[in-house]
Amino acid sequence: MTPTQKRIVVVTGIAEVALTAWCLRDLKQRPAELVRGPKLLWGPALSVQPVGPIAYLVWGRRR
Repeated sequence: MTPTQKRIVVVTGIAEVALTAWCLRDLKQRPAELVRGPKLLWGPALSVQPVGPIAYLVWGRRR
């Protein structure tokens, strides 16, 4: 890999970890009535990268 490709991979990895951590924190602090679906299922779903955290932000949280 070129140095640019390596940087892209590292930055993308950091972004995925940060997004997942933010979603896990939000899921833990958010009351169950403000989450669509069971909270116990959203936890493992967040480990499916990058779809899980994005799905949680788009469909899992009630406003």
